[in-house]
Amino acid sequence: MAETIGSLADKISIIQLKIFHMREQLQRADAAAEHKAACASRLEVMGVQIKDLEEELTKLVSDVAAGRVQLKIYRQYKMYNDPRYRAKTAAAE
Repeated sequence: MAETIGSLADKISIIQLKIFHMREQLQRADAAAEHKAACASRLEVMGVQIKDLEEELTKLVSDVAAGRVQLKIYRQYKMYNDPRYRAKTAAAE
């Protein structure tokens, strides 16, 4: 399973923001007709994308709740800014 509940929610929120701003573009009085047509076309695509993501999220949550899918926890092991992973240099010794 490549997607998690969090990653799907993140993608949905990002597309929602894009939809909001694309709708603003459609309402611009100073925008050219070609610009508005391109924005309308993109809104259609984003509508399909968000519907697909929402369906995927609904199915995943349903599968988790029914016990058909068990989520895995992936730990993040960050090495930057951790002095234990820095090589000792002659100047530091």
